[in-house]
Amino acid sequence: MSRTNDPRHFFQTTSALNETTRKASKSKNTKGNPIKLSSKILAIATNPGDGQIYIAEAAGNVKRIELEVGQTLLPSQPSYTSDILATFSGPSAPLTSLAILPRSDTVFAGCWDKSIWSWSLSTRKPGRRFRGHTDFVKTLLGFTLQGKEVLVSGSADASLIVWDIATGEKLHTLKGHTRGILALALDPIEYEANKEEVVIFSAGSDREIRRWKIGLGSASEVEASLDISSPILAHETSIDSILFDADGDLWTASADKTAKCLSRARNWEEDTGLEHPDFVRDIVVDEEGGWVVTACRDEQVRVWEKGSGKLYHVFEGHFEEVTGLLLLPGQKVVSVSIDATIRQWSLNAQDLVNAIKEAENEKLGKEKEKEKELEREGGMLTAEEEAELAELMEDSD
Repeated sequence: MSRTNDPRHFFQTTSALNETTRKASKSKNTKGNPIKLSSKILAIATNPGDGQIYIAEAAGNVKRIELEVGQTLLPSQPSYTSDILATFSGPSAPLTSLAILPRSDTVFAGCWDKSIWSWSLSTRKPGRRFRGHTDFVKTLLGFTLQGKEVLVSGSADASLIVWDIATGEKLHTLKGHTRGILALALDPIEYEANKEEVVIFSAGSDREIRRWKIGLGSASEVEASLDISSPILAHETSIDSILFDADGDLWTASADKTAKCLSRARNWEEDTGLEHPDFVRDIVVDEEGGWVVTACRDEQVRVWEKGSGKLYHVFEGHFEEVTGLLLLPGQKVVSVSIDATIRQWSLNAQDLVNAIKEAENEKLGKEKEKEKELEREGGMLTAEEEAELAELMEDSD
């Protein structure tokens, strides 16, 4: 146990103090052009209509961010504003999820207070508040069905609720999961705006992936068939994110430390598995470059070759768990974290080559600094230091 007179360090182990020091040091880095906010960031979304991003904070606010200037902008402000933040406020509990429907000029946020908040995108005024769940709202999905805008919410109470956005009416309540629902995705192959029904996939803490057929008048779980079991079981524990790619295959991110591609042609059997050292929190697919990008609890953003599943590069910059990813036009991926920063990374082929070279140079610099430090101390190494130096040398080969 470390001894100190600093009251902030009371009852902390040496390892805990070292970790605090490490994070404090890493927080000063400028990788990914960080935009610093005041609260942990739990979700990210974009409005295709204005090209700006929206983040959900643990402090209970939604903020609209202009990435180019690194500041939030009011919809009425056409230029940089340093003293006015575009904040959508009201909740006093953390916000976990976002959905943006430009047609209805509305942003929705799921909240720990068991409700869904909404605001006008253009005026930032609060709109209807949707109540019906008995536990935290964890995930949201919006789409158009038969010309009507519909919102689906998934909750820690293990239920899905389908809402009519225009009236606030609860259209359906769906049950089947045994634990909280953490992720929703609309099946793009089945979806057409004017079709009678859509199919959505849900996943959560019970490690199950379930399929639901939803119409305005009825909704039910898609039953198992001779080829496809129900629910789909591809992971050992919680699934935090699911996403369809351009081919209609399903990508998943799980707390079992893997991300996977489940093949539609093979009845949702695993086609690709991406191993991580910690929980995988989110996943996006860059079809243009052929990349899969994952967010991990170990603070890293990883870039994988979609075709081979080979790890190509690791973006380092965050100093706490990465909670969300957003793919933007121009092969840009944006990451958010409970370290309260927003960071941007280029997936352009040449930019990735440069990023790899920069990471290698940084590693070599650390090795040289370690060697100089050893020379100053007379060259004596502890067993732990020898192992650390050997690891650095091996990584640089």
